[in-house]
Amino acid sequence: MALQEIQEQSVISDVSLTERAASELQGMLVEHDKPEAALRVWVAGGGCSGLSYGMALDENEPEEGDRVMTDKGVKIFVDELSLKYMVGAVVDYVDDVLGGGFKIDNPKAVKSCGCGSSFSTEDEAIEGLDTRAGGGCGSCGCH
Repeated sequence: MALQEIQEQSVISDVSLTERAASELQGMLVEHDKPEAALRVWVAGGGCSGLSYGMALDENEPEEGDRVMTDKGVKIFVDELSLKYMVGAVVDYVDDVLGGGFKIDNPKAVKSCGCGSSFSTEDEAIEGLDTRAGGGCGSCGCH
């Protein structure tokens, strides 16, 4: 295998970005003067469907157990637990009537809330996450 092929394989992401999301993130990194920051993506228990997504710019070094990826020039950090529920997910940036924002398209989600920030997987019991919370996000009328 050629060196270039090995290098290309090393940046293949379990969580990837659309061109639009990468462009928006790169713009944010420049605007906030944080060129070395990464996008941290995580899953937490809660939300109306059992799990919810979180995203933030992270200027710190990766934490122990983080998967460090690079896609379209943007570093991405995802902790091990979250990655179990996000392999193959794609972060996109979309515009709608409420403005623009990041959205995650997750092939592991079998049910999601109308707001797009809450989801559930086929796994009933998710070790390490309390998925009993819920009751609706309020933005889409789900309860």
